[in-house]
Amino acid sequence: MYKNYIFDLYGTLVDISTDEDNSIVWEKLSLFYGYYGALYLPEELKEAYNSLVTPNYSHEENPEIQIETVFKRLYLNKGIHPDNELVLHTGQFFRILSTKYIRLYDGIVTMLEKLNAKGKGVYLLSNAQKIFTVYELSMLDIEKYFDGILISSDYGIKKPECGFFKILLKKYGLKPEESIMIGNDSICDIAGAKKAGIDTYYIHSNISPEYIGEVDATYVQMEMDISKLCYRLKI
Repeated sequence: MYKNYIFDLYGTLVDISTDEDNSIVWEKLSLFYGYYGALYLPEELKEAYNSLVTPNYSHEENPEIQIETVFKRLYLNKGIHPDNELVLHTGQFFRILSTKYIRLYDGIVTMLEKLNAKGKGVYLLSNAQKIFTVYELSMLDIEKYFDGILISSDYGIKKPECGFFKILLKKYGLKPEESIMIGNDSICDIAGAKKAGIDTYYIHSNISPEYIGEVDATYVQMEMDISKLCYRLKI
């Protein structure tokens, strides 16, 4: 039915649970910073981190940050000048500490393989941080199925910003009328794609945001069942 299939990642292809409020996360992360001379109490580190993760002023309605700048600033605030490798490892250590589990939903690999076999364009448009997501895609062994991957931290904007969708369309020469956006968020994935003129498929997963009323999408599926999605889209 469509030439191009654009997917959200977390909550659509990947089931993930994180807990950044867990006190153990901040106790361990403060120890890590302390190893490199940046001495923080756990609660002090948490407060400093939270104060930095809010994007600075941007002309975009939905700005995005690069999370590595936050981890770097936390060193600089203590007079330590980290190299890029230390910043990367610090961010990834934080991600590991705060992740309870990460796994693919059932049927994802089969669906992606079928799309590839049919010669369809398969794209990823994710509100995410590159220093986490690139490595998680590799760990889950699914990056090979995509013809293009756009991660919001690389572009300074995120869904539902219409401009983020348009960047994808322009970069890969995609026509909106030949494409469909598949995601689990009625605002970020569905409303944003509609503004860009793209058909939408809403799939409700265990980590979909709460919503009131009906979802205004081309297709609506209120359960995480990839086989049903494939049947409806004739994949």
